[in-house]
Amino acid sequence: MSGSALFLQQAINGISLGAMYALLALGFTLVYGILELINFAHFNVFMIGSFVGLWTLRAFGLSGQSTVLTGLPLAATLLAALAASSLACGVLGLAIERVALRPLRDVSGPSAMITTIGVSTILFNTVLLTVGAEAQNYPNPLPPFQLRIGGATLRLREVLIWAVAGGLMLALHLFVGRTRLGRAMRATAQDAEAARMMGVEVDRVIATAFFIGSALAGAGGLIFGLYYNVTSFTIGFGAGLRAFTAAVLGGIGNLPGAMAGGLAVGLTEAFGAQIVSVAWIDAVIFSLLVLVLVFRPGGLFGRVAPDRS
Repeated sequence: MSGSALFLQQAINGISLGAMYALLALGFTLVYGILELINFAHFNVFMIGSFVGLWTLRAFGLSGQSTVLTGLPLAATLLAALAASSLACGVLGLAIERVALRPLRDVSGPSAMITTIGVSTILFNTVLLTVGAEAQNYPNPLPPFQLRIGGATLRLREVLIWAVAGGLMLALHLFVGRTRLGRAMRATAQDAEAARMMGVEVDRVIATAFFIGSALAGAGGLIFGLYYNVTSFTIGFGAGLRAFTAAVLGGIGNLPGAMAGGLAVGLTEAFGAQIVSVAWIDAVIFSLLVLVLVFRPGGLFGRVAPDRS
C-alpha cells in the first residue's frame, strides 16, 4: 500500500473510532454542562449497551458470523438493536440519576462524583458475575461490500457507523438548539437557580440530560461491538477514558467541542498506531490530554457553561 493510500486508510479508521468516542463524550459533556459533575458510571453504561445490542442481535437469529435471520430483515434488525441498546442505557442513566445522585444534589464536595465511581464498580461487577469474564463475539452480518478509494478500503460497516453517529449527533444538535426542552437545558447549564425561577423544571432537565447521554453511550456500545466484532465486561474503561479525554479536549460542557474532540482522539489513535506502535497509543493520547490541560485548561474550543463555583 502506498503512502497516500495508507494515510487515507488510517483516516477512515480514525473517523470510525472518533465517531464512537464522540457519542460517549457527548454524555460526559451533557451532564457536566448542567451539574459540573464527572459521571464515571458512564464508562460502564457504555459497556452494558454493547451487551444489550449483542443480545438483541442474537434474539433475531444473528450469532457469530451467521447471517441467517429468524425475524426481521437485516436493516430492521440493526435498527432494533440500536433502539434496544439506546433505550436500555437511557433508562439505566435515569435510574442512576434518580436513585444515586438526586439525593446528593445539594451536598457539596466530591460526594456525587465518588458515588458515580461506586455505581460504575457495581455495574462492572454485576456484568462480570452474571455474564462472565470471557469476551463474546459480536455477529458480523453486514454484506462484504467494499469501495476502493485511492487505494484504501471503505467497508460497509464504516459507512454504517458514520451514518448512525452523524445522525445521532445532528439530532442532538437540533434538539438542544431548537426545542423547548433543549432551550431549558441550555438555560439550566448557564444558571440553574435563575432557570428555576423562570419556571424551568430543573429536575426534569437533569433527568433528560442523563437519559440522552446514556442513550448515546448505548448507541456507542453497539457501534463498538459491530466495529471490533467483540465485547466484554472490560471495554468500558479504555473507551470511556478516551471519550472523557475527547470531552476535555473539546472543552467539557461544549457539545460541538465533544464531537470534534472525539474525532481528534480517534484520528490520534489511528495515526499513532501507525507512526509509533499500538503499545504507545495510551501514552500518546493522555500526553495530549495533559498538554491541553496545562496550556489550555478550557479545552480547544472552550467551555460553554460558566464556572459557577
